[in-house]
Amino acid sequence: MKKAVIVFSGGIDSVCVASYLKPKYELYGITFSYGQKANREVIAAKTFAKKFELKQHKIIDIGFMKELYGDSNVLTSPKRKIPSKFDYSIVVPIRNAVFLSIASAWAFTLNASFVAYGAHTGDNNYPDCRPIFTKKLESAFNQGEIDGINLGLRKSIKIWSPYKEGLSKRDLIQNGMKTLGDSIFKTWSCYSSKKDHCGICESCNNRKRAFQRAGIIDKTKYLV
Repeated sequence: MKKAVIVFSGGIDSVCVASYLKPKYELYGITFSYGQKANREVIAAKTFAKKFELKQHKIIDIGFMKELYGDSNVLTSPKRKIPSKFDYSIVVPIRNAVFLSIASAWAFTLNASFVAYGAHTGDNNYPDCRPIFTKKLESAFNQGEIDGINLGLRKSIKIWSPYKEGLSKRDLIQNGMKTLGDSIFKTWSCYSSKKDHCGICESCNNRKRAFQRAGIIDKTKYLV
């Protein structure tokens, strides 16, 4: 099987992407601890990495990014309140570029030709989730390894997301339920890190709507 590196946050999108890709690829998961408030997602990532029997699962500490980000966004700043609907304060500057750079570097060393992350059509508010961004990043990374690729020492990589295939969060959940069953409710979407999902942040609200649109009873435990 071909090798694929997947940015594996432990959230419902990345877990469903892993479920979607597993029949076709040998999966290598990479999870980032970047100083986010929602550190519960890292715990979820460990759980699902074992469930999927990922070939390797690496948790990369890039907590120094929290200092660099400062108060630029609500996901890393302790001073800012998380909104219940989309606001640009949720956007972490080029977060996916940071993640995909590291994931792609690992992919080149593994001779993996496929790098995946969980951006879907509902992520259109986030510039670093859009296919045009992914396409340019993919081109730049392959150019950065072009000599190794031409020498046959490296494989060119494809950066893939559900967004590129027009898949929504609802589509991912419907597909994921087929293999994950009720364990899908153990994924972590909340922007906070409480005992259960807060139920009021933008990400929790997106999760609720996606289950509703998928026609699936949401058994996630919410505080509200």
